[in-house]
Amino acid sequence: MACYGGGVAVQKRDKVKSPLSRSEIMGRIRSKDTKPELLVRRTLHRLGFRYRLHVKDLPGKPDLVFPSRRTVLFVQGCFWHGHDCKVGNRAPKTNQDYWREKIARNRNRDVISAMRLVEAGWKVLVVWECELISLDNTIARVVATLNAHDSQGAS
Repeated sequence: MACYGGGVAVQKRDKVKSPLSRSEIMGRIRSKDTKPELLVRRTLHRLGFRYRLHVKDLPGKPDLVFPSRRTVLFVQGCFWHGHDCKVGNRAPKTNQDYWREKIARNRNRDVISAMRLVEAGWKVLVVWECELISLDNTIARVVATLNAHDSQGAS
């Protein structure tokens, strides 16, 4: 028990998670419309770019698809996709073998999806969650790639 202002005693709750509640929490993690994805989408939309979302008939269901530019964009979470950064290299404390294998499968699937897209004539862009710390630079890189398609088409 702890005593807070006014002399009222409040009992602290333990933050122990049962396996079921941990599973429920993990099940609620979004695979689309994540905060990083929404940030990129809103910024590009504000700059005048139009795109399609989560096109199911393309390998990997890209987050943003720019059909006229034959370009797709994936906004990847560093942890979930095993990025080589501080967040991506952080290993969970429990079920380490499971997570190592899961992230390896995710990375493998990402590579295969990107290869299939390139073989089908698409340009593939990846924005990592950690890159959004420097949003202006990241968006500038994406815009330069998208605009490069316009200048190539004009020649």
